[in-house]
Amino acid sequence: MIARTKRWIYNLLGILFFITGFIGLFLPVLPTTIFMILALWAFSNGSERFHNWLYHHPRFGPPLQQWQDRGVIPRKGKITAVVVMSGSAVYLLFFSDAPVIAVCSAILCMNFVALYILTRPSQ
Repeated sequence: MIARTKRWIYNLLGILFFITGFIGLFLPVLPTTIFMILALWAFSNGSERFHNWLYHHPRFGPPLQQWQDRGVIPRKGKITAVVVMSGSAVYLLFFSDAPVIAVCSAILCMNFVALYILTRPSQ
């Protein structure tokens, strides 16, 4: 019973991540690849059928295979991520009324994420 419930939860997460990633195809501020990676992870724990479908999908499969096999992040994805994070940092610094500690924390997190992204191999 518990294993069945866990699979159900993982499949639900996979569907939510997939839908969010799919929406990211049409909204430039929402990343697609990271949500597809999360969907692939969730489906790997929930449904072999959904995992295989996503992993071998003609559109989403190749970047997921590159990530899973070699940890590759496409150069276009790296550039997009860093540009969006930089724009977010500029907005936070100059136009946000958020507390200073929140702004500093967000920018620090973005720097760590950017560093991680930039140190991964490219295509």
